[in-house]
Amino acid sequence: FESGTKPIEIIVDQGVYTPSRIEVPVGRPIILRFLRKDPSPCAEKVLFNDFGITADLAVNESTDVVIIPKEPGEFEFTCQMQMYRGQVVARTVKNS
Repeated sequence: FESGTKPIEIIVDQGVYTPSRIEVPVGRPIILRFLRKDPSPCAEKVLFNDFGITADLAVNESTDVVIIPKEPGEFEFTCQMQMYRGQVVARTVKNS
């Protein structure tokens, strides 16, 4: 990873991901650090169907998920029952 790639913290609690919308640059590894506070079974997993990634989330522990959006777009992430919902928005970075 590039040095300076800091994890983006996402709290999993009471049926929501906070933040639920995350904007990131295209083509760079993104570390999403999920902290699960919600003990309900629905919060056990996070799925990134567009990236073929499923991660188990332990209660009161941080779990890192690394994604690399290769093209601009909106990529949803959900719990396995799709009640918790979040979105990664990948944008092309313009060099000024």
